[in-house]
Amino acid sequence: MTGYAYILRCSDGTFYAGSTRDLDNRLETHAQGIGSAYTACRLPVELVWFAEFARIDDAFGLEKRIQGWSHAKRCAFIEGGFDAIKGWSARERKLRRTPNPPATGG
Repeated sequence: MTGYAYILRCSDGTFYAGSTRDLDNRLETHAQGIGSAYTACRLPVELVWFAEFARIDDAFGLEKRIQGWSHAKRCAFIEGGFDAIKGWSARERKLRRTPNPPATGG
């Protein structure tokens, strides 16, 4: 059965990742404040990304992956898809934040 993974931008700038079999209905429930406790207190919400899958469990799997991502990684993904987040593993992010070690004299 078809499924959808989606990302909403909430009024406070945070993102909400979800999955559903009926995207239009799910977006309406979010808009009414009954979609989830998280989005209910962050209305209005805006759909910023979605993908359709042949199987709902594939959509759910991507939802769970997205939920583990940082805000910055979600932003990059929304803007550029999977190509934009290549190299975003936790290890590589840590390496990017580590300043160059000081040069030693010798």
